Amino acid sequence: MYKLLFLLLMSMVSAQSYRFVYEYKMKPDLAKKDSVITDYMNLDTDGKKSYFYNSAKHERDSVYAVTGNLKDLMEAKSYDQNLSYIVEKDYAKKKINFYDNFKAVNILIPENESPKWKIEKEFAKINSMNCQKATANYKGRTWEAWFSKDYPVSDGPYKFNGLPGLVIRLNDSGDDHVFNLIQIKKISALPSVLPKSTKQISLAEYKKAMANYAFTNEDIEGVDVNKQDGKVGIRLKDGYVAKMGMDDMKKAAKLDEEITRRLRKTNNSIER
Repeated sequence: MYKLLFLLLMSMVSAQSYRFVYEYKMKPDLAKKDSVITDYMNLDTDGKKSYFYNSAKHERDSVYAVTGNLKDLMEAKSYDQNLSYIVEKDYAKKKINFYDNFKAVNILIPENESPKWKIEKEFAKINSMNCQKATANYKGRTWEAWFSKDYPVSDGPYKFNGLPGLVIRLNDSGDDHVFNLIQIKKISALPSVLPKSTKQISLAEYKKAMANYAFTNEDIEGVDVNKQDGKVGIRLKDGYVAKMGMDDMKKAAKLDEEITRRLRKTNNSIER
């Protein structure tokens, strides 16, 4: 009876598209564990595949694609530079693709490893949903997930999937990376978020490129100066907008090194 009900619910969910919005709290610097960044990520699914991406980045890019106005980017919501990636999951093929952009190159990294979950006999009610606990060792961290069969979609934030329900809450053992589901809404269809052309590389090549990143003037696509606010917005070719105070720029002994320092990627990655 339960199996039949689960399949019926799954077919209903599959016929519609949903957006699950997660609040994401991360500690970007191993040396400053009291420093926490809060951002918001969308998990969009139509029951066949899903996209996980940064909400503010998508809104900003969508506006810029229409207007081409750099000022729109400067005035849009900010997002953390570590969250420019997109995770695509294909349920039927059990396939995960990781997309990012490095110095104007759209990168694709196919993912072959999925979390191996241990479902625990612990239950809780989270945001009015009946949840069950699961644990896994994945990508160098020990993870705790609370999933719910109220939405029978075997999916969750980032690359996490494979549970008999939707991940409602997820955190690693040190609470360096914490995801909480805060909103659910129907959408008409999956948005167009994937790059049109990509270069496939390995995860090792990607991590090396990110670790060795250094800013140069060639990375700049455009600059917007707001004298009234005393701010300078620098649009990079990878799509990210860095905002700096004019006074800070004047004080910097070497501007390139100062911008590189501000744009340095996290040393506390979700994957160790």
